[in-house]
Amino acid sequence: MKIVITGSLGNIGKPLTQKLVAAGHQVTVVSSNADRKAEIENLGAQAAIGLVSNADFLAQTFNGADAVFAMTPPNLGGSNIIANTVAAGKAYAAAFKQAGIKRIVMLSSIGGHLPAGNGPIAGIHQIEELYKQLDGIAFTFLRAGYFYTNYYNDVPLIKYNNIIGANYPDNVQLLLVHPVDIATAAAEELQRPATGSNIRYVVSDVVTPAQVAKVFGAAIGKPELPWVEFTDDQSLQGMVGAGVPEEIAALYTEMGTGFRNGNIPEHFEQSGSPVTGSIKLDDFAKEFAAKF
Repeated sequence: MKIVITGSLGNIGKPLTQKLVAAGHQVTVVSSNADRKAEIENLGAQAAIGLVSNADFLAQTFNGADAVFAMTPPNLGGSNIIANTVAAGKAYAAAFKQAGIKRIVMLSSIGGHLPAGNGPIAGIHQIEELYKQLDGIAFTFLRAGYFYTNYYNDVPLIKYNNIIGANYPDNVQLLLVHPVDIATAAAEELQRPATGSNIRYVVSDVVTPAQVAKVFGAAIGKPELPWVEFTDDQSLQGMVGAGVPEEIAALYTEMGTGFRNGNIPEHFEQSGSPVTGSIKLDDFAKEFAAKF
């Protein structure tokens, strides 16, 4: 098969490329960074250097492909985040139609069923709805959990304040995922014929924040590490104080509220709480401790 991967060689793109090349497929990796070209080619894939906001570039890259892994870039500026996310989705949609693509696997998110109240995920929801309107294309929406790797952002808080926390209590249900588990699921779906629009949850572990604090604390030699629930304002101001643009900080605070009130995991639970990933919190804690 001819398969195009967007998202460059990040935490998902690199293992996904390796898996598909090893399976004998002709893989093209899209990256906005020309410096990635040699690394992409060294993995046995072709490089397509350009911007995913450019529908003509995407259409040219997608031409002749049997399947596409569509990933919206996580860094879309410090303002107009939702609008920029949706604009990227529209560029993808135009390119799909122009290139005549029939099979798409999209990286979505838990909480993707919600039009609002889910922070940055609201843009992903709009893209899902946009894609559902495209005729003749089989979509699989990979609704991934909260990335384990996001916890690297908490290292300064743990090191200098000896706490970890967010604006939700220590007993909510957190749906966590390792990027490698997402790559595994994406590889499976890209090689699998499909029809219509399908949702597949990709979750590696379901734990509470109290468990996160306990497991991380044990791994880094801080066994008494507590989970602290912040107010929404404390969460917002803490991120802003750490240099996060205010709009992004507000969106992540809103996402935290979605965990606190149970709205974000609601559809996952209604779907039977499928945990299909193999890398558990205890496994990731070893990676976390190595980089701590």
